[in-house]
Amino acid sequence: MLEKRDFYIDGQWVAPAKANDFAVIDPSTEEQCAVISLGDQADTDAAVAAARSAFESWSQTSKEERTALMQRLLEVYKARSEEMAQAMSMEMGAPIDLSRAQQVGAGSWHLEGFLKAFEDFSFDRDFTATEKTLLEPIGVCALITPWNWPMNQIILKAVPAMATGCTMVLKPSEIAPLSGLLFAEFVHEAGFPAGVFNLVNGDGAGVGSQLSAHPGVDMVSFTGSTRAGIAISKAAADTLKRVSLELGGKGANIIFEDAHPKAAKAGAIRCFRNTGQSCNAPTRMLVHKSRYDEAVEMAAETARNTHVGPASEEGKHIGPLVSKAQFDKVQALIETGMGEARLVAGGLGRPDGLNRGYYAKPTVFADVTNEMTIAREEIFGPVLSIIPFESEEEAVAIANDTPYGLTNYVQTEDDEKRRRVARRLRSGMVETNGQSFAQGSPFGGYKQSGNGREGGTYGLEEFLEVKAVSGWAAE
Repeated sequence: MLEKRDFYIDGQWVAPAKANDFAVIDPSTEEQCAVISLGDQADTDAAVAAARSAFESWSQTSKEERTALMQRLLEVYKARSEEMAQAMSMEMGAPIDLSRAQQVGAGSWHLEGFLKAFEDFSFDRDFTATEKTLLEPIGVCALITPWNWPMNQIILKAVPAMATGCTMVLKPSEIAPLSGLLFAEFVHEAGFPAGVFNLVNGDGAGVGSQLSAHPGVDMVSFTGSTRAGIAISKAAADTLKRVSLELGGKGANIIFEDAHPKAAKAGAIRCFRNTGQSCNAPTRMLVHKSRYDEAVEMAAETARNTHVGPASEEGKHIGPLVSKAQFDKVQALIETGMGEARLVAGGLGRPDGLNRGYYAKPTVFADVTNEMTIAREEIFGPVLSIIPFESEEEAVAIANDTPYGLTNYVQTEDDEKRRRVARRLRSGMVETNGQSFAQGSPFGGYKQSGNGREGGTYGLEEFLEVKAVSGWAAE
């Protein structure tokens, strides 16, 4: 069993102010795989103080100095990628092949994207012949990240903060903390100055709340549930710090009558990826009535053919849910769905042959209406709800009838319709016909899916203040 009790503060690994052990559970086995410490106010204060102390000098470093350190971080990340893949696979149950390719790959992809965006990024911008607009680092940033895509989220926050001259305190999820601790090792090995990056483990009620309310923190960047995002916003209000939120989603995947024949299968696969634990998963499949029966059967067959197994097992499959709490939540919502809609695949309990581990059956409900619980709540498991529609107008209305607005999906061979519908969907992202987003594309949502954007130039600007200076040059 791994023992990872120390925090990374001011360039050193330090013991917690007082003992507060927390067991990290391998969701594939339900066995303890590591022990960490949950931080106390004293640990939070020490990390914030280190970040504040480092800010003055780090904020004044050149763009070239920061670029060199970030390039070195990328080199370390790639060299130690297998360690990172194993850590994420064990802590949150990502199948090892998915962990290597997508969980680790998401981190390096975004890091490379930030380096490209940073090349041509200007902190000084001419407004008039005599006036200059300066973009300056906001200060000390609290980065609070989730367990479902650990490196994706840590890189999307830590790297633009570093690039723009901010200093930071990271609180990774206590459920899946091993990847964050490993990332701290990478930062140290890359040679970042002491205090630029700090890490304190803790839960939301403890270190998370302490950072959100801390007078020494200038910005909170949070990814997680909408409920927690609201709590963080309230805690941050007393100090009027900037709050950037990437929250939940309930994505609609609109399949029109002229969509690709395999659109329903692709949508189901995308919904089940990462065991459904993605905020941008297409969990509501809206299908034109002319394709509805076909889509229901195709999605059900896809669910039945989706293999579920341990994270250590190689090959294409989905792993367990991350924790007992998540397993219990998903089971309760499946049970609710069985009383609301028609179950066509999956259901309650573990898949056959798995009697230990937080495994859920890939589940498909048909004849869902948008008023049902399973169509409105973010389940965060491998559960798909299929809803019929008759017209474009109805499809758009159903898609937008949600408190969320992260990612929607459109499937049609009619380019004019595809663009028209994309404009009408109230979400931060619209993926059409399975075309992936480009490197540096802005990630973020409308409504209760949050505010702010991550990735590329938009992600860099999130960590900057804007200063107007008159008389920069003589008339």
